[in-house]
Amino acid sequence: MWTRIVQHVEQVVEATELDAAHEVLNATYGHMRLKSGVEHPHIWMSSQVNGRVRFDELHGRIGIEVTVDPMHNYVFGHAGAGMVYYGSGGEDRFWLPGEVFLSAPPDSSFVGAIVDPRLSTVTLPQSVIDEVADGARFTGFRPVSSPAATTWWSTCVHLRDEVLTRFEDNPLVTANATHLLVAITLATFPNTTSAEPTPADRRDAHPKSLRRAVSFIENNAARDISAADVARAARVSIRALQLAFRHHLDTTPMAYLRRVRLSCAHDDLRAGNGSVTEIAARWGYARPSVFAAHYRAAYDVAPSTTLRSG
Repeated sequence: MWTRIVQHVEQVVEATELDAAHEVLNATYGHMRLKSGVEHPHIWMSSQVNGRVRFDELHGRIGIEVTVDPMHNYVFGHAGAGMVYYGSGGEDRFWLPGEVFLSAPPDSSFVGAIVDPRLSTVTLPQSVIDEVADGARFTGFRPVSSPAATTWWSTCVHLRDEVLTRFEDNPLVTANATHLLVAITLATFPNTTSAEPTPADRRDAHPKSLRRAVSFIENNAARDISAADVARAARVSIRALQLAFRHHLDTTPMAYLRRVRLSCAHDDLRAGNGSVTEIAARWGYARPSVFAAHYRAAYDVAPSTTLRSG
């Protein structure tokens, strides 16, 4: 039997029979067919959905092998205990405690197995990745380095446990956290973003495109906008947009957006429109300490000083 408890976006499931365990996994990761498993498993799974990003935690006493249809999403994982196995494209991949990985290509079926796991997964759809790096595809299952893997997992835990749950009603904080998650994942796992800009990208990275982008950012800084939104407004690709900002302003589109939001926060502080913490959150900062550091770097004073002098 299995029970389900739903609280806001969090779901907790406990299964104590093989068919029930299979049903839980099937509902979470897509259609799968059971190949073998222990007779009396006991698993616990929690799921947390933040916008279009999903975090799952699975642990317990279980041994199960399944064949899985394409998941159509990128599912990254961290093995905390036990053993995790994925097989696709003629390659067998075994993951042991402490390792992070990409499970399988999103459009490929695969074989999976778990034995007494403590498994954490992060599911990212292609649409979320495209907001940061349009058309980027992950090309490898292993992280580029051990330090990168450590940073990726600690960032995932921080965003999952401390940012996305606390600021689920703040669209700017949620968007910043989601884009950070995508960016750190792109920095951790091999992908296609290292490809050289095309001649069309170079041609489109001209001042007119930049002016359209800057105007859109400055008029929409209070909204949840992504690099993809800015690129559409400028009528160029994300790669061309990045080139334009780099060549003409020596920055990136998202760094420019942060600069504009910091300026808006500066105006709010001078006007006394809330506390430092409230203003920081209003303009996308989950941590007041980070806001204070950025503010001091830009204005050479602490935000509390500006608020008191307003």
